Amino acid sequence: MKVEVLASVMNASLRETVQHMNLQSDAVIINQCDRLGQEEMQISQENGEARTIRFYSFPDRGIGRSRNEAILRAEGDICLFSDADIVYEDGYETAILAEFEKNPQADMIIFNIEVEESRRTYHITERKRVNWYNCGRYGAVSFAVRRDSLLASGSTFSLLFGGRGAKYSNGEDSLFLTEFIQKGYKVYTAPVTIGREEAGDSTWFRGYNEKFFHDRGILYHYLYGRLAGPLALRFLYAHRGTLCTDVSLKQAKQWMRDGIREAGKRGLA
Repeated sequence: MKVEVLASVMNASLRETVQHMNLQSDAVIINQCDRLGQEEMQISQENGEARTIRFYSFPDRGIGRSRNEAILRAEGDICLFSDADIVYEDGYETAILAEFEKNPQADMIIFNIEVEESRRTYHITERKRVNWYNCGRYGAVSFAVRRDSLLASGSTFSLLFGGRGAKYSNGEDSLFLTEFIQKGYKVYTAPVTIGREEAGDSTWFRGYNEKFFHDRGILYHYLYGRLAGPLALRFLYAHRGTLCTDVSLKQAKQWMRDGIREAGKRGLA
C-alpha cells in the first residue's frame, strides 16, 4: 500500500511546497492561484523508490473545492488530507501504513498533528472508535482514509463552509467526517504524531464575534438537526471562559440561535 497526500495550498510553487512540507510520499497538490497549470516531479526515498508529486493550479477559491479536486485525482491506497502549513515527520508514510495494518477494519484513522496550545482541539492518547456525536474536534489534516472507502461513500467537502472562498466559517471538516460515519464507515483514532502545524494567520477566524457564533449556529443545524439547540448550549457553557470574554454569554446564545433558525428556515438540512 501507498499513502498519497492530498494538499490544498495557495499561490505556491511545486518544489518549495515539497521541501517545506517534507513530503516523502506520493501527493496531489491543489494550488489556488490565478492561473491554470499542471506540473509533476519525482522524489527519491532512501530505499531508492520514487514517489510522484502531482501539482495542479486553479483560479478557483475555497478549501472544500480544492479538497474535492484532489479527491477526484487521487490514486493512492490511503489518502491523507493536508494543508500548506503542515510539516510531516520523517517516516510518516510507514507510521500510517502500520496503523492500517494493525486495524484492517478501519476505513479512516485519525492521527495527531501537533499545534499551538491555543489552537489545540484534541490530542489522541488511545486507539478507539470515533462516532458522529464526538467527531467535531478533529481537523481534516489528521484524516487518513482508504481511497476505496472514500470513493464508495461519495463523501465530499462542503463548499459553504471553510473560510476564504466559502460563505460560512470553518466546519467543513466536521461535516465531512459526520457524513462519512453516518454512511456506516468505521473511523478510529491512533496515538501517533505524523506532523506539526506551523503557526500562521487564520483564513477565517476574526475573533469571537457575531459572525463566529452565527456561523457556528448554521453549522450545528447541519451537524445535529433537532439537537442543534441543546448542543449549542452545551458548547457555549463548556467553553464560555474562552468564547465569552468580549461578548456576554446571553448575546452568544442569541447569535447561535439566530444561525440555527436561519438554517432551518432555508431548509439547510
